[in-house]
Amino acid sequence: MTLRPDQHYVTTLISTGTRVLDIGCGEGEFLAHLKAERNIQPYGIELDSHKAAKAVSAGLSVIQGDVDEDLSAYPAYEAGKSGFDIALLCNTLQVFKRPDKVLKQALTIAERVIVVSPNFGHIYNRLYLLLKGEMPVSRFLRYQWYETPNIHFSTIKDMVKLAESLSCTIEHRAILSQNGSGRSFSGSGGGFANLFGKESVLVLRNHHAQ
Repeated sequence: MTLRPDQHYVTTLISTGTRVLDIGCGEGEFLAHLKAERNIQPYGIELDSHKAAKAVSAGLSVIQGDVDEDLSAYPAYEAGKSGFDIALLCNTLQVFKRPDKVLKQALTIAERVIVVSPNFGHIYNRLYLLLKGEMPVSRFLRYQWYETPNIHFSTIKDMVKLAESLSCTIEHRAILSQNGSGRSFSGSGGGFANLFGKESVLVLRNHHAQ
């Protein structure tokens, strides 16, 4: 498969042999990549039954389910016993009805959660809206407003504030360039990161796992 820039970066954050749950995994292409590259134990949940079936046919442990409703069916994380080492939310959190509840539940069932999200506060989007008076369309925001799967729009600062409200530890925070390279940032994610980061990556640690 051809990896997206964020998937290249996320691959570098995952240790060999870990139990990984991809939340909103589609047809499982990224899980298959991680299995080949990192020898992970791949698991996934996907709303679209056809995509879930295709992932299963590829030998992946993927279930068809509604993330907003069914994520709570997974067992809570307990070191060496239950749950997952890593849960992935790679450009999917913004498509769920209640991203705050999904993220909170992900932090319950996994030791760490890797969240990749588009930055709607990027300077290009701000200028596009200011000058054209229309919702931005770009390489990272490819859809017209009436067809976009994104139902929530957030900035990097918003994502950091959400993570902090869940009392988890933010172990890593970075903004991504178009080629998938990352640049670390600190603090709330305001300023440079919020203006020039097209996507953000946060690695969150379950506070029960510390």
